[in-house]
Amino acid sequence: MKKHILIAIALFVASLNLRPAINSIAPLLDSIRADLGMSGAVASLLTSIPVLCMGLFSPFAVKAGHKWGMEKVMGVSLIIIAVGTSIRVFTHSVLYLLLTALIAGIGIAIIGPLLAGFIKKHFPNHVPSMIAVYTVALTLGAALGSALSTPLQMIFDSWQYGLASWAVVAAMAAVLWWWIVRPHVASPKPAAGAASAKLPWGNRKAWLLTLSFGLMAMLFYAYTAWLPQIIQGMGYSKSYAVTALTLFVVIQIPVSLLMPLLLKKFPSRRLWLVASALIELIGLVLLMLKAEPSVAASLIGMGAGGLFSLNLLLPIDATSNAQEAASWSAMTQSAGYVIGATGPILAGKIHDTTDSFATAVIGMMVLVLVMIVVQFAATAAKRSIPQAEAVAKRTRLEFAGQSLANKK
Repeated sequence: MKKHILIAIALFVASLNLRPAINSIAPLLDSIRADLGMSGAVASLLTSIPVLCMGLFSPFAVKAGHKWGMEKVMGVSLIIIAVGTSIRVFTHSVLYLLLTALIAGIGIAIIGPLLAGFIKKHFPNHVPSMIAVYTVALTLGAALGSALSTPLQMIFDSWQYGLASWAVVAAMAAVLWWWIVRPHVASPKPAAGAASAKLPWGNRKAWLLTLSFGLMAMLFYAYTAWLPQIIQGMGYSKSYAVTALTLFVVIQIPVSLLMPLLLKKFPSRRLWLVASALIELIGLVLLMLKAEPSVAASLIGMGAGGLFSLNLLLPIDATSNAQEAASWSAMTQSAGYVIGATGPILAGKIHDTTDSFATAVIGMMVLVLVMIVVQFAATAAKRSIPQAEAVAKRTRLEFAGQSLANKK
């Protein structure tokens, strides 16, 4: 029991580092753009590049985890995140800052898909609960990145130091990971489960899960990159906009904690996927109507939190072992995050073209409706002969057999 508690703690601390490198950007974006002279489209790359990395490097993560052991690879990825974040302190050009986003993004991309397999391997009987632990930690990291980056900028009188400060958390997580997790893990056996390491590119169900994940990510990272600017465009102050962004992130924590309990009482994944999407849609409608932005941001966050947890759970539901879970998760995150990376870029491009985010918000509402349709398809039961039809078919066969026996 003590071993599993320690591993759960290490998982929690590691997961804290999957979003600060991304979420710390939005609160400081005005300062960054003013200092470096970035357009909206280029600034959106600071969010889109790590998300795109999560798409492009996910297949490599599965192969690396299978060859060297997922725990070892996850430990290395934390070091990569620490390096990519720490060197932001030296940023004095757009290209250099984009390079730091690439390095940190590679680290995030490698650890992300392996977490599903890690949970299935070490906590096979507590998957929903551990998904909640992972999601809460990830969300808490995002919330801290959103809430504390501006105070850190003020403390150091530098947005570069405000961004680079998050390397400390990543470095501590790497040390903790190698101290706790590695001693409890046997050396990998590359021959075992070789087939399971292949991504299920030919599987229709896997593609539906991928599209569901992609639409969720497209919306989520558009909010993450531009929600403060959308709210500021409505006439609110920067501090209010950052507070609304923090609410958007923080409210995902209780949603993540509540989801396993809701699933235990009502196990239907479709029910909670659609409910989460509708809550998100209501928040967007309020935002479009320029209602109280903090309420709108909270509703969008509630929906986003539920959708993220459920989309992480779906590949694990569809698989039977840790390697398979990692492979399916890698596919959903690979193509899914590539789709998701377009969200901030499109929103930024729309803003540059129209000098307004109103059209972008309408586009987000349409995407939510499309996502609901995909969710229905992704959670459809496998086609099989209905029980009544199967019984009737068996009865007909038995009757035919009896008739043949009688004739003989």
